[in-house]
Amino acid sequence: MRRFLRPGHDPVRERLKRDLFQFNKTVEHGFPHQPSALGYSPFLHLMAIGTRSGAIKLYGAPGVEFMGLHEENNTVMQIHFIPDQCQLVTLLDDNSLHLWSLKQHSGASELREEHRFTLKGPPGSPPSATQITAVLPHSSREVLYLGTESGNIFVVEIPSFRVLEDRTITSEAALQRVPEDYCNRRSCELVEALREHPKNPDQILIGYSRGLIVLWDLQNNKVTHHFLGSQQLENLYWQRDGSKFISCHYDGSYTQWPVSSDNRQPEPLENVVPYGPFPCKAISKIYWQTTKNGLPYIIFQGGMPRASYGDRHSISVVHGSQQTAFDFTSRVIDFFIIFSSEPTAEFDDPSAMVVLAEEELVVIDLKSAGWPAVHPPYLASLHCSAITCSHHVSNIPLKLWERIISAGSKQNVHYSNMPWPIDGGTNIAPDPPQRDLLLTGHEDGTVRFWDASGVCLHLLYKLSTVRVFLTDADPNDNMNTLGEDEWPPLRKVGTFDPYSDDPRLGIQKIYLCKYSGYLAVAGTAGQVLVMELNDEDAEHVVDHAEADLLQDQEGYRWKGHEKLKTRDGPVRFEAGFQPFVLVQCQPPAVVTSLALHSEWKLVAFGTSHGFGLFDHQQKRLVFVKCTLHPSDQLALEGPLSRVKSLKKSLRQSFRRIRRSRVSSRKRRGGGGNVQEANAKFDPDALQEMELAPVQRKIEARSAEDSFTGFVRTLYFADTFLRDSSRHCPSLWAGTNGGTVYAFCLRVPPAERRMDEPVRAEQAKEIQLMHRAPVVGILVLDGRSTPLPEPLEVAHDLSKSPDMQGSHQLLVVSEEQFKVFTLPKVSSKLKLKLTALEGCRVRKVTVANFGSCKTDDYSENDLAVLTNLGDIQIISLPFLKLQIRYPCIRKEDVSGIASCVFTKYGQGFYLISPSEFERFSLSTKWLVEPRCVVDIPEVSSNNHVHTRSGVENAYRDLLLSCKRGKQGGTCGEHCDRAVASSKVGCMWQNYLGG
Repeated sequence: MRRFLRPGHDPVRERLKRDLFQFNKTVEHGFPHQPSALGYSPFLHLMAIGTRSGAIKLYGAPGVEFMGLHEENNTVMQIHFIPDQCQLVTLLDDNSLHLWSLKQHSGASELREEHRFTLKGPPGSPPSATQITAVLPHSSREVLYLGTESGNIFVVEIPSFRVLEDRTITSEAALQRVPEDYCNRRSCELVEALREHPKNPDQILIGYSRGLIVLWDLQNNKVTHHFLGSQQLENLYWQRDGSKFISCHYDGSYTQWPVSSDNRQPEPLENVVPYGPFPCKAISKIYWQTTKNGLPYIIFQGGMPRASYGDRHSISVVHGSQQTAFDFTSRVIDFFIIFSSEPTAEFDDPSAMVVLAEEELVVIDLKSAGWPAVHPPYLASLHCSAITCSHHVSNIPLKLWERIISAGSKQNVHYSNMPWPIDGGTNIAPDPPQRDLLLTGHEDGTVRFWDASGVCLHLLYKLSTVRVFLTDADPNDNMNTLGEDEWPPLRKVGTFDPYSDDPRLGIQKIYLCKYSGYLAVAGTAGQVLVMELNDEDAEHVVDHAEADLLQDQEGYRWKGHEKLKTRDGPVRFEAGFQPFVLVQCQPPAVVTSLALHSEWKLVAFGTSHGFGLFDHQQKRLVFVKCTLHPSDQLALEGPLSRVKSLKKSLRQSFRRIRRSRVSSRKRRGGGGNVQEANAKFDPDALQEMELAPVQRKIEARSAEDSFTGFVRTLYFADTFLRDSSRHCPSLWAGTNGGTVYAFCLRVPPAERRMDEPVRAEQAKEIQLMHRAPVVGILVLDGRSTPLPEPLEVAHDLSKSPDMQGSHQLLVVSEEQFKVFTLPKVSSKLKLKLTALEGCRVRKVTVANFGSCKTDDYSENDLAVLTNLGDIQIISLPFLKLQIRYPCIRKEDVSGIASCVFTKYGQGFYLISPSEFERFSLSTKWLVEPRCVVDIPEVSSNNHVHTRSGVENAYRDLLLSCKRGKQGGTCGEHCDRAVASSKVGCMWQNYLGG
């Protein structure tokens, strides 16, 4: 039978692969890109956010997350939860309504789209007749009221979305008995707001954009009160007892209206322009919240003076003599107030204000003095300053974890201690098996430490490198420079700040040793900082060293930015990671690679000009190596230079095309038959075919190509470099031109470490034939296992490497994988990726994959991301392709560039400037939301418990029948109830038989 099997097909291995590998996109971390709508259910304590791309995301207690995606790529305009239900309705900008439900499946809740509906008008009617502007889910949970641009209000049954035409509220009906002079002066125009009476569900308040407000009686289908506003209406809000409501207007004013039981024409109680008398921006939303002490909270969006504050995004909170205008750093999309939703409660007693801005979510504690912000456990603004790089560290030791949290807690003293107020649902996912950190470097010179262990990406600690340097802005500057007597009383809130004082501060590379607590960060202007963790504030001098990578070679002139100026004398640092030495590369080009060996106390760094090695214990430069090619002038222009040589770039592009044409002609001239066949094709068409990416062969690149000296990767290894009898520390560097340099290092023993210098000597130089960029270097020990991390063996977290058998060197270029024997560096085997697949390697790492069936088996493989967005898993040491998964769209260049793999077969990549998509390649290591949302019910003694599905159906039908008796449709509901045996029995008992 074996001869009938496909070559390489091994059934045992195929089964094992199923136990090891599985691709899942698990959770999106961060802040939704381009949010457009906000909704909140006080019944479920869940918040919903809609985006311009048609995504809808639900959030509750930490770990409770749901995501849905509309089939249409349309903007979500409005989100409304159905009262007392696990359902919500979304309105898109194509005028379609969508009903979503949270339903339990396999023990967990899932968000599913149930129905879709588009409101259609009579034949020949204009689109504005049915363009929805306002949505009101009625407390009966049976209908939606849809206000339109035409001023008509349509009633739609849910969940069927059947239009109840006999219950339509026309603008003509609303205008009955309105004074003639008011009618002539202004038409109704569109429906701006619909609000149900808080005490009487048979009355709804209808607000029209031109200022008219009517109270409509649903039972008798007529208007009971007209409120004749004189300003353009923006929004409405009922006071809790239903005796008054508030209207807010385009001119920056709000008006209080009484609702009396008689038929007298209501007059406004008061009209207030909070920031007048000068012209003000519109107040687009308002809350009037009652409290036990009698002083209400008046909370409104906008209303600031147009001339001085027209560009501010503010929400004002007024409570007695206290007044603050919270000034947000991006446009406010919407906001809501969390207050007592208990029907029997006499007062609102607001506890928190939740604000969705365009770039972040801000929650304000209204209970604590000063109204501080609440530290969010999720929905972090990852892009508060643009992300420039990422670094993941798995399985953090508990002691280091606690020290990082302690440093972060000292930074968060200004945050409120309030528990997270959006606490709906229950997280039933298992606890994370280990502590993981995701470090993000930012354009403003900061590094943020995120808890990436579970579903919630939570900020633990923020490190700033700015204090080391002299910049235009003082880090001690306070953004809130207004005095106590300033008006309006503005207070900056939020962390989003996309403007960097100096783009040279940007972090480009990060390396953290989890065992020693050493951290190295490198930046855009050639700065490399080495730091150690200190639990207390400290003031000290940061030592400086320069690394001249050009080594005074003639003919080179740096045209890019200057290096950053450093502060003289001692610098005060907060508790946390504190820099103790700065290595400045010259020229000050972007640091392109970084490696730290905490056991040897060495840090290696590379730029587009070369690489160097620094001893951070003795604070001494060990060596530098220039890798610049004489023709590589572009490397001297710098990333921030505006004098890029377009002419030279074009010349090099044409040169490459000419070379490929010459090589293709040589191939065509090889055989007579092939030449005759090719003559039948159009030469230009043939050329295009040969350059197609899928058919592209590996071609040698010229040493004259730009950025050949660009150092792509650095790697420390204790291996056999000179001979097979003695191993020694070594440093390996790979360049963009396909060159690998290997240096032997002599590191003195611990007792003489401070007395003797570290010495380095170049031992090998490997030039790959095809000159493709080297993106990864790895040494395998005698068991073909990757060498452990520094200090990993000392902490008993890894086996000692096998130094008896021969070691192997794996060099990963963009186009192939190649294994060499050590110390002779003779080629052993290779996998040509580009020649076979037409793709190039962009990221590669070693990942450990464990079996989901047994804890006894795991293996190390290469996880590889290509420029096509595919992820391939390749076995070690035999370089066999195990499996391939499509992960990122090949057009998403930034997503591919931002991808970072973890040590245990997971990964992150940016799907927008503010969101990481998390994925897993492993069956064993999977972090995804698993949560359940039950329908709570408040009983007579105010204890919350959960109803079963049968009880829910019974309660729904009971309410339906009561309404049926009023409206004459009881029989329909009774028939539907008896169709279910269990519900039917309860129904019969209720009816007395």
